[in-house]
Parts: sequence; C-alpha cells; structure tokens
Amino acid sequence: MKKAIISLAVLTALTSASAFAHKEGDFIVRAGLASVVPNDDSGKDLGAKLEVGSNTQLGLTFGYMFTDNISFEVLAATPFSHDISLQGDDVAETKHLPPTFMVQYYFGTSESDFRPYVGAGVNYTTFFDEKIDIAGTSLSLDDSWGLAANIGLDYMLNDDWFVNGSIWYADIDTTAKFRGAVNENVDVEIDPWIFMISGGYKF
Repeated sequence: MKKAIISLAVLTALTSASAFAHKEGDFIVRAGLASVVPNDDSGKDLGAKLEVGSNTQLGLTFGYMFTDNISFEVLAATPFSHDISLQGDDVAETKHLPPTFMVQYYFGTSESDFRPYVGAGVNYTTFFDEKIDIAGTSLSLDDSWGLAANIGLDYMLNDDWFVNGSIWYADIDTTAKFRGAVNENVDVEIDPWIFMISGGYKF
C-alpha cells in the first residue's frame, strides 16, 4: 500500500511537471530581439558597391494553429534602421518594415516539450524615411515582395509559456533611386538573415 501511494505521488508529480505544447486552435504570440543581417549585393553604378548595415529591433510574431502540426504566422517588428555605405563611408540611411507571412509545420506532438518547426511564405518590405549625405541629392527605395523561409524551436516552460529561437531568410530586392547631383538607379539585393530570440505565450 505504501509503495502504491509513493508511486501515485511520483506519477502525479511527473504529470503536473509535464508541459503541453501547441495544439489545434491555439493562438501563439512571441516577443523578443530580432537582428536583421543583410547578405547584400549591388551593382557598381556609383563607382563602388553599396552596402547595407545590420540592425536589431523588437520582433513580434503572431500565429494560429490550424492543426496540431500546421500553423499560419505573421512576423512583425518595430522599424529597422539601416546605414547605407559606399566604399566604407556611411552616405545614407533608411528605415523599413518587413511583415512576413508564413505557413509552418511543427514536428512532434502537442505533448512534446520541444517543438522544432520549418516554414515558407512571402515577405513584403516597405522602405521609408530615406536620408542621404550627398549634397543636392535625394534617395528613394522601392518596396519589395519576395519569398521567405524560416526554422525555429519552441521549448515549453509550462502549459502556456515557452522560449523560442528562430532563423529567417527573406528575398528582399530593391532599386535605390538617386536624384539630383547624382542621377542613378542602383539595383540592390539585401536578402537578409533574421535571427530572433524570444519568449512566447499560447492561449
């Protein structure tokens, strides 16, 4: 009898310690630090390659589980700000917002503490607040549509809260239009990696 009571107590403790992961019908919210690291390339219309700097902002994701394994997710963030350099000198800066829409597949089951996942979808990037240090010249960047993909891992702390790490890739191509003292259109492939560490909540 004593052994049975002890066994029941251990089983109860293990059950209560178990954290249940995402399941069909859950809404998922994540918030954390997102770093955009451009893998940029451009022509040499201005005599040298344009380069786009990295930036870190608050990253947010919002998801909905259609099944225990398939979700739809949106990536959002506070505006990223990037320096644009020419031959190593900062000559301009811009801000952008990169909302990204993903369909994701989660491995494991709703009873798994670890839920790795992969996703694919579409990125839309809008640029604004462009500034340039070349006298008499203005700069504008075209908005961009492109494919995107990501991988990530959620680890459940309890039935509601979890921690997350994810890596995103987005195909972002734009045309930098210089007008005034300099009149050039420069095609720029930004194609950034986005690294995100976050905490999450499901409900």
